[in-house]
Amino acid sequence: MRQVDEKVARRVNARRTGQGVDRFWRLVSSTANHGKLWFAAAAVLMLLGKPRAAARGLASLGVASLVANLIGKRLIGGERPALTSIPISRRLQRTPTSPSFPSGHTASAVAFATGAALESPASGAALAPLAAGVAYSRLHTGAHWFSDVAGGAAIGAGVALALKAAVPVPKPSALLNEAPPTAETIELPALVDGDGAFIVVNPGSGRGLGRPDPRPVIAKRLPKAVVHELSSGDDFAQLVDDALASPHPPRVIGIHGGDGSVGAMATIARKHDLPLLVFPGGTFNHFAKAAMLDSVDVAIDAAQKGEGRAVDVADLRFATGDPITVLNTVSVGIYPSFVEEREKHEKRLGKPIAALIAAVRVLRGSSPLRVEIEGGRRTIWSVFVGVGRYYPVTAAPIERRRLDDGVLDVRVLFAGGKPKTRGAVALALGGRMDALAARLPFLQGPPVLDAFTGTGLTIRSRADDPGYAHDGEASTETPGGTDDDGAKRLNVTLVPGGLRVYSPAQRGK
Repeated sequence: MRQVDEKVARRVNARRTGQGVDRFWRLVSSTANHGKLWFAAAAVLMLLGKPRAAARGLASLGVASLVANLIGKRLIGGERPALTSIPISRRLQRTPTSPSFPSGHTASAVAFATGAALESPASGAALAPLAAGVAYSRLHTGAHWFSDVAGGAAIGAGVALALKAAVPVPKPSALLNEAPPTAETIELPALVDGDGAFIVVNPGSGRGLGRPDPRPVIAKRLPKAVVHELSSGDDFAQLVDDALASPHPPRVIGIHGGDGSVGAMATIARKHDLPLLVFPGGTFNHFAKAAMLDSVDVAIDAAQKGEGRAVDVADLRFATGDPITVLNTVSVGIYPSFVEEREKHEKRLGKPIAALIAAVRVLRGSSPLRVEIEGGRRTIWSVFVGVGRYYPVTAAPIERRRLDDGVLDVRVLFAGGKPKTRGAVALALGGRMDALAARLPFLQGPPVLDAFTGTGLTIRSRADDPGYAHDGEASTETPGGTDDDGAKRLNVTLVPGGLRVYSPAQRGK
């Protein structure tokens, strides 16, 4: 093997290459230091919608690096090629001093490319030339012998395949998005012809989306329902109070609108202990989707059959004033601005790339908030509180899969020593990518994203007014006055099964 190493080294060193070529291979080799090149490749895979390929590639890289550096170099090691045999223009700026066998750079490169290929063959094919380039750069710069590179490649590929055996790649059928479980069905008043229902239609919700007018469908299928079109100056609470004071008070109240309108009517429904009938009419209809109410007809089907669910909600309280019902989420800080910016680009660029662009733009123009969270003083970018668990594990999750989790899902994005860089990574790509970014020398530090569950959360601020947003409604000022020490306060408390809402028993196929 020593003779083969020397023969290969003589041939590589005898090739006459220009300074530009030598500079290129030095750059390739140094870019792979500490895995920086592969962390960047993982970020690109995430943006391209290949998170599993990125995750398996990085997992393979981590294990291969440990095997190569902590086991291989200690058991075998050996001397590196003598500098006197390496042309000056090829030498690295910093000469490696660790044992020679195996090549850690090669082990990491091959492990990442092989791991990614096991999840996404197309990604592996694109990464293979890059991994091969890193391996050759170690020969071109004289950092390793040929046997070191071959050994590193064997370790990298072997680790990736071993991890595949330990954690198999899921079969395509296992990756199908099956219908998520939701709250158990309960019996509600069956509105066969709409008798006993008072329904408010908000014509301003979802304006410009080209949806058909819901009133003809409601009138045809629920002819005895009382339907009121919301007009300027109308107050939800007063409308319901007037209906309840009529000779034929309603047994059910309904709302056609977006999350903001639904949330406002949910507060009133809980106050009067009435079931809520929700017709999706807004821009996103997050709550309606979680309740499997995809259309006006689906909602009417559930109402006519009397099918419903007791779903979790939360109470949002300020220093003074009555609580507000929260159906989906509450947040303070940059979260609402981030979501708004992401939605501007996601149809054209896709959600991953749109999220990264939005994170950079929002953080660049924002300042951290100084707040107290459960009594502890922290400097943050945002706090997200979801009713029930949300997915994925990022500072700005988008999907709720159950209506009766019995927990609040809290995500806190801290502003640390490298806030705008680490903050942008965690905001756009999530806690796992932040943990990987923290391993880079120029981004090292504690995690900037904390995720936990509970049943209540209190946020106070004396230095800044954090503002807030809930269920699509946002305000730059926190209402309700202040506590005795002058602090603005928001308290979010889970209310399990706090709202009865019509919802179909089974999700349609």
